[in-house]
Amino acid sequence: MRSGRAAIGFWLGAFFGLAAALVTIAFTVAGAPGNLHGAINITAALYGAWVLGWLCGPILTGSSDETLQPEHFRLLPLSNRQLAYGLAAASFAGVAVVVNLLAFSGLVFLAAQYGMVPALFAVVGVILQLIFVVLLARAMTGWIGAAMRSRRGRDLGVLLAGLLGLAYYPLNLLIGSVGPTLRDAPDAVATALRVAPSGWAPYAVEAAADGNWLLAVLPLLGLGLLSLLLWQAWATLLGRRLTTPPAPAAEVRANGETGLLERTLPSTPIGAVVGKELRTWWRDSRRRATLLPLLLIGFVLPIFIAIQNDNSQIIPFAGSFVVWLAAMAGANLYGFDGTAVWQTIVTPSAARADVRGRVLAWLLLVAPVALLASLVLPGVLGQTRMYPWGLATLPVLLGVGAGAVVFLSTYAPYPLPPQRGNPFAASGNPGCAKILLQLGVGLGQLVACAPVLVILGIGAVRDNSFIMWSALPVGIGLGLAAGLLGVNLATKRLETRGPELLDAVKPR
Repeated sequence: MRSGRAAIGFWLGAFFGLAAALVTIAFTVAGAPGNLHGAINITAALYGAWVLGWLCGPILTGSSDETLQPEHFRLLPLSNRQLAYGLAAASFAGVAVVVNLLAFSGLVFLAAQYGMVPALFAVVGVILQLIFVVLLARAMTGWIGAAMRSRRGRDLGVLLAGLLGLAYYPLNLLIGSVGPTLRDAPDAVATALRVAPSGWAPYAVEAAADGNWLLAVLPLLGLGLLSLLLWQAWATLLGRRLTTPPAPAAEVRANGETGLLERTLPSTPIGAVVGKELRTWWRDSRRRATLLPLLLIGFVLPIFIAIQNDNSQIIPFAGSFVVWLAAMAGANLYGFDGTAVWQTIVTPSAARADVRGRVLAWLLLVAPVALLASLVLPGVLGQTRMYPWGLATLPVLLGVGAGAVVFLSTYAPYPLPPQRGNPFAASGNPGCAKILLQLGVGLGQLVACAPVLVILGIGAVRDNSFIMWSALPVGIGLGLAAGLLGVNLATKRLETRGPELLDAVKPR
């Protein structure tokens, strides 16, 4: 926790989490005087947003905390229930739990304005709500990890991860748009907020304030029972994780037949690397879990942002956004390989083909999705005049992104933990210097678009379509130059510092 991604994530998470908790308390207490019904509406909606964050957080951030792994305790004489007790207790150690406890405590301040008994119900409700969200997150990540033990489960899990990550933004958008009217929400909306488990604790306080003791006790009993069921489900999933061996990545061809990929790619060292990388991206659940959800989110998220802000002019840049996210996701290629990189290091003249093959494979995965977003979305949403903006910036981002992927993979590699059942488990620790390098390269991707944007701006001011479309060849030239520069730097680094790279990606 002194350096690297862990420390940065801890302090940034603590700061923003504390700010969100204080905002939650403020909104919870603000609607209390004279309108308990409206205040409970707001509180139930806020609790729903926090529950959604616990569900989607591991997917959106690409990691879940598995500092203590069940495999660490495989040889101890512990039953699945005993192991679930211990790991559940350990799940409550961390800044996220403290922040959520602070956010949920707003219910106590709200209830205290209506008497001691509602405040006591609020205290119990806050504790049960905290237990519920922690166990819900654990059960969800445990289910994804169990699903990833099979080939079909891995595909389903990655698809679910992308959809779950996408669900966060529209639901958060819905809460944000409905939020200002929650105090005087219709009865149907108020009932829906209270029926969801996130609204049971606030409803218990409302019932206690009205003197309905039975209706106040039942939601709390429901939260306790639901938490117990989640814990039991998690214990079962832990047992399956420890006893079920992972399925093979894919069926291995034994008859010597060649597939479409082999017939399409050239029989050269670069072609061999491209084929190997494409198969690895497709078969390795951890790689798919890193890239595919971000491709889906990058494709759809600009649509939600445009709808929220009533501004569809950002739609043409959806393809560029896809590339930017994908470049950050693929910035540790040799870390994914681990010590297998020694085969490249000891093979004479293999560095050049390896770097180029990895770049081409990354482009074959990312470029079609980005190009589809840039060509289809503006036309569908009636922004055809913005085509020069999206198509001229896309090749710059593709070139810079491709160069950045191999550049960061050789200049800022870091080890990844051993493959586990859950591909969303927390990744390695690159260190502060390497994180700053990653952020610098990510910013450089945007800066590289400046000449293209200047040309586009001049064309837009003069209303000259020829000037605007002339930015496209400039963007292609900049993208090629940036990609070649990144490839050459990465090749030289791999040739001269191969042993250092091997040491950097070796699991500790």
